[in-house]
Amino acid sequence: MKKVLGMGNALTDILLQIENDSVLNTLHLPKGSMQLVDGHKSEEIMTLLEGVSPKMVTGGSASNTINGITCLGGKAGFIGKVGKDSIGEFFKRDMINNGVTPHLELSNTASGKCTVLVSADGERTLCTFLGAACEIDAADLKTEMFEGYDIFHIEGYLVQNHDLIRTAVKMAKEAGLMVSVDLASYNVVEANLDFLNEMIKDFVDIVFANEEEARAFTGKEPEEALIHISEHCEIAVVKIGKDGSYVKSGKNSVKVLPRLAECIDTTGAGDLYAAGFLYGLANDYSHDICGKIGSLVSAKVVEVIGAKMTDEVWNEIHQEIKAMI
Repeated sequence: MKKVLGMGNALTDILLQIENDSVLNTLHLPKGSMQLVDGHKSEEIMTLLEGVSPKMVTGGSASNTINGITCLGGKAGFIGKVGKDSIGEFFKRDMINNGVTPHLELSNTASGKCTVLVSADGERTLCTFLGAACEIDAADLKTEMFEGYDIFHIEGYLVQNHDLIRTAVKMAKEAGLMVSVDLASYNVVEANLDFLNEMIKDFVDIVFANEEEARAFTGKEPEEALIHISEHCEIAVVKIGKDGSYVKSGKNSVKVLPRLAECIDTTGAGDLYAAGFLYGLANDYSHDICGKIGSLVSAKVVEVIGAKMTDEVWNEIHQEIKAMI
């Protein structure tokens, strides 16, 4: 089985159940929004809600993907940056407990975290403090981090750091790895279009994009965007939500049908699709099977709150994959 190495923002999600939404008004937070906050605001939130018992889970796009791969039974590692604090220790310990090999650099800045305020009706308001997570740079990368891996997966949220990404993909290629990128956000694509075009053409083998990201990258609708992307990489994947996904490699293309799901929360759906697809690729399954595994895992994760699933759900997934292959 091939091994997958991920790189992304090392974030820990801190979930806090709030009794009523008055606290959101006090903190001037629009309900259901996602906002970047500084350390002061992050501490203000925690102080105001110090009587609420927090639930902590590791998060971040590439981290979700890598954890998904190991939960599927794959082998994976993760490159990121955390602070020298309890949240950084939690992130590292959780990764190890999930079977992920951590390659974590340390910072004097506090660890990145996303405080998630969960209202009584299930609506989530996210306050993200990037902290140490966004400090990872080219100087942190070491050749030995890439040794023993076969696929290198990058989350699109890091693409704004051109020097980091350019250095990472060059090192990955020199070590003989395939390079995978999840475009992650249409606004990031729009802001870094020239760089992405150059990077994908020269270094990337696998591209994951949803409809909005594919449109931002190519100016085209899903099926035409798929063709355009596939001309610049080995495997192109365009996800079309409840309508499934398209996969194209060279002259071969497949339409992966969607899985029925009772959608509660779409958090992590794209990350877990990538986990399923890359797990399939690591096992040398056909692209059709890779897409079906991705679709299965993403359908399961939208039926729970957050991007983490119970052992029971993972066991169900394992059984369905056995029947599939």
